[in-house]
Amino acid sequence: MIDPASVAFDFDGVFADTMTLFLDIARDEYLITGLRYEDIKHYTLEKCLGIDREIIEAIITKILDGNHTAPLKPIDGATEVLTRLGKHSPLLFVTARPYKGPICDWMLNLLPLDPERIEVIPTGSYEEKADVLLYKGISCFVEDKLETCFLVKEAGITPVLFRQPWNREEHPFTEVADWKELESLIAF
Repeated sequence: MIDPASVAFDFDGVFADTMTLFLDIARDEYLITGLRYEDIKHYTLEKCLGIDREIIEAIITKILDGNHTAPLKPIDGATEVLTRLGKHSPLLFVTARPYKGPICDWMLNLLPLDPERIEVIPTGSYEEKADVLLYKGISCFVEDKLETCFLVKEAGITPVLFRQPWNREEHPFTEVADWKELESLIAF
């Protein structure tokens, strides 16, 4: 069981449905059609989508800056579980984003919690997450990037892999398919 006071979460691909937003921006602003969520089989998008690197970088910049018309939505069930959890313990999100950008405001609009109960730490790279988690005394981290799971495990933190099309390789970690399954692992 996961201790509610000692769990932290990744943002993109765990709380935020960022890849759907990516596909929406590609379609709406760059007229790139025919891509499906299931096509994203690698975290490095140019390896699986057949889109020019410059366009991928432009879309990612739009996402990071909040400069898009398509809405960023939460992963199904995330808002309810995080709200429940946030009433028991403060929420910590550790993201590889280089800066917070608009994600704190986005969270506050979704989660009916006191802003003091939500902390977001951008690290700039997935390799830096383990150090932040250790510093914060976290023992369990919910993540969608398989490489990060291996790094936090090496640091003595228990990873829980949030299943996504881009992390379908063999691994030794506890895995959840959705927020309902994750909720069942939390010791409320």
